[in-house]
Amino acid sequence: MEARNIIFSVVMVFFAFVIAYRLWDKYEDPVIVASTVMVVGMLTLLFLSVDERLRRIEEEIKEKERSLRVSMQSVEEEVREKVDTATRRLDEIRGDILKRGYR
Repeated sequence: MEARNIIFSVVMVFFAFVIAYRLWDKYEDPVIVASTVMVVGMLTLLFLSVDERLRRIEEEIKEKERSLRVSMQSVEEEVREKVDTATRRLDEIRGDILKRGYR
């Protein structure tokens, strides 16, 4: 978790207490105060969980990208070997045809 996320969370919770204090002065209803603190606390946890989920998704994408890159390299090597083999074989056939043509 990044430091800025922690700072944002602390600021949100602090302002929730400020709002709760102001609501307490105005209404003197503990349900409103508790609800305000709970809503802001839940929003903070929601933002943190979304951030963590996005980080996991990003890591999964990076892992799949690495895997795909490795697979592409192995396919490239296989194709290169087959093309080299075919080229050598064609050179041999061309050489045989040239030898027969000059006889």
